Amino acid sequence: MIFRILEDQLAQKSRETKDADRRFMQLALMLGRRGQGRTWPNPAVGAVVVRDGVIVGRGWTQPGGRPHAEPEALRRAGEAAQGATLYVTLEPCSHVGKSPPCVDAIIAAGIARVVSAIEDPNPEVAGQGHAKLRAAGIKVDVGLGAEEAARDHAGHFRRVRDKRPHVILKLAVSPDDKIAAAGHTPVAITGEAARTQVHLLRAQCDAILVGIGTVLADDPLLTCRLPGMEARSPVRVVLDRALRIPGTSRLVHSARETPLWVVTSELAEAAAAMKLGAAGAQVIRVATTSPPGLDVLDVLHALAVRGITRLMVEGGARVASSFVAAGLVDEVWLLRGSETVGAGGVAALAALPLSAITQSPGLKVRASESLGKDTLTVYERC
Repeated sequence: MIFRILEDQLAQKSRETKDADRRFMQLALMLGRRGQGRTWPNPAVGAVVVRDGVIVGRGWTQPGGRPHAEPEALRRAGEAAQGATLYVTLEPCSHVGKSPPCVDAIIAAGIARVVSAIEDPNPEVAGQGHAKLRAAGIKVDVGLGAEEAARDHAGHFRRVRDKRPHVILKLAVSPDDKIAAAGHTPVAITGEAARTQVHLLRAQCDAILVGIGTVLADDPLLTCRLPGMEARSPVRVVLDRALRIPGTSRLVHSARETPLWVVTSELAEAAAAMKLGAAGAQVIRVATTSPPGLDVLDVLHALAVRGITRLMVEGGARVASSFVAAGLVDEVWLLRGSETVGAGGVAALAALPLSAITQSPGLKVRASESLGKDTLTVYERC
């Protein structure tokens, strides 16, 4: 009977520990998301220090990628980190970069246990961080929250493994699968709630990409216009093979306030490139395809080299279809408006049917919600 009671007590304690671990890891994941769009080229990591069931330190990767989440949380914990548990959404780094290894800070702080969501695929880490912690006598548990962490760090993983950013395609379409009226005339497809969601997504991405056709038709600004979040606007990227972007455009006029990268052909005129450079824009040259166009995979590689991990592709139809056709879309945010556009409207994916997304065997629905009269469906790569 005594042994049975002890077994029940141990089982109860184990359940309570697992429940607490899940709660604290969820908090670490939420904290990490605060940095999305601001920490590139580094991943947006979250960390929580807990001692005797009490949170004594919280941290997330700071803008520009440093300090990392772990030293931030340890700094706030101070001496209370001694004997505590650290919850972190990605394996702590073990190599010397522009800052000392996080594992050294964890060991020096006297942390007794580390709960890490997922191993870092970066070859400079790749399990070595966990191994160094264990070698120092720290208990390390890996895998709690791994699915969510993999999604949150998808940009970092994609850049490390495939040398390109994680690509999020945003489409706002009418019930008749159109994105603009006849003649590419802009038309409001969705309402205010959906537009707010789009601006929030912009703030969570490192860069936003459009084609020159969208620039010429809409003269967009492509910033985050949520109150108080203007500074979180992403890098604006324009695909412009012949450098047709007008010097009078709002993008060029604001290039010194919010970065503007114009991706063009290797054969584009040097004089036009120099004018853009003088206005504060960065011109990036990539290979072209036949028939004439920019090689979208080369575009992604060029962005990854410059540190971009999360890329939002916002238009227009030809650009969207080129990414879909090349199999380079990792996530789709499909916003459905309630008003039809009618005959002559611009099809969402140009020559491709929208079913290339909605019925693609390579994509699955992750989430769906109503936003006023509109609906949002999020697809992700299977």
